Amino acid sequence: RTMVMAKNRVTSPKLADLAKAAGVSKGTASNVFSHPELVRDEVRRHVRQVAQAIGYAGPDPKGRLLRGGRVNAIGVATFEPLAYFFADPYARLLMQGISAALDERGAGIALVSAKNREKLAWNIESALVDGFILLCIEGGPELVQLTQARQLPFVALALGKTDELISALGVDDAQGARLAAAHMIGLGHRRFAILGTDFNDDGSGLRTRAEGEAAQYLTPRDRLRGYFEVLATNGIDPDSVPIYETRNDPETVEGALDVFFKRTEPPTALLCMSDRVALFALDGLKRRGLRVPEDVSVVGFDGVPEAAAAFPPLTTVAQPIEAMGRRAVDIIFEGRGAVHKEVFNVELVVRGSTAPPQNQEMDR
Repeated sequence: RTMVMAKNRVTSPKLADLAKAAGVSKGTASNVFSHPELVRDEVRRHVRQVAQAIGYAGPDPKGRLLRGGRVNAIGVATFEPLAYFFADPYARLLMQGISAALDERGAGIALVSAKNREKLAWNIESALVDGFILLCIEGGPELVQLTQARQLPFVALALGKTDELISALGVDDAQGARLAAAHMIGLGHRRFAILGTDFNDDGSGLRTRAEGEAAQYLTPRDRLRGYFEVLATNGIDPDSVPIYETRNDPETVEGALDVFFKRTEPPTALLCMSDRVALFALDGLKRRGLRVPEDVSVVGFDGVPEAAAAFPPLTTVAQPIEAMGRRAVDIIFEGRGAVHKEVFNVELVVRGSTAPPQNQEMDR
């Protein structure tokens, strides 16, 4: 078995090396692998035997696909670790929509994590895809810039509406939050606490209203704005409402509950910025001997299947996650490079985790 030496580095043999070793033209050697019906049987067998002898594995599929101008695959990129795609209920439901749309087209998928900033450029530049769907990127303009440099179509989810040159799909987060807060107010709640998702890249803990409004990420800013608009309209001072930034994990949700329920007047209503956070809160409240909804009402945001299966079933603001994933695929393959902006409707789904307060004096 022979190898080709280049600048003191051993490299795999190329098509030209095979052609030379087999005594055929480069075109004939190429046809043996890509169009074998054009090559005589004895020549084809000879070239393949030589290829095996020198260690030639065949033409580079990446080069062939790129020359064809279509890969028939989409990249899904996020600043979260790759485990996010499998651990987070929202991400799983979104991927179901994306995968179903790709299956219908006979197309593939590549998952790209930008968690390692040092390898970000390589991950984006080397992905063999026809376009990108970008997740959780409000704080990551670098990801957008690198994707734009590939000159491939891409769609941002949860990016916001600030850049008119970027295709984006999402929901009106402020309106969804208004629905959640208005539901609690309608039940008679007056003591609130907010369990937030990530405001910035790191850290967790109690946050002031000003810190929440200055959050790096647009989604929690908009949801806070929606909550506060309804609370203020109903005579509740937003500055009196404790806000706890979690990391969307059980440990920081536990920390938030420790803080909230050590207060002299603990909340009777928890506004949670994601179903994942709300589900962790249900578990934590149960461990504390607090009944939901008798002692505390809980409302989430997303509408993932796990919310309906919780005990009690979780009231939530549902967004059409799978439909957004499907639509993002359509835009990549059929959008013809045009900028698309679409806002999907949200819906309040009332279940068993919310009820009128029992341990709070009602306003007259």
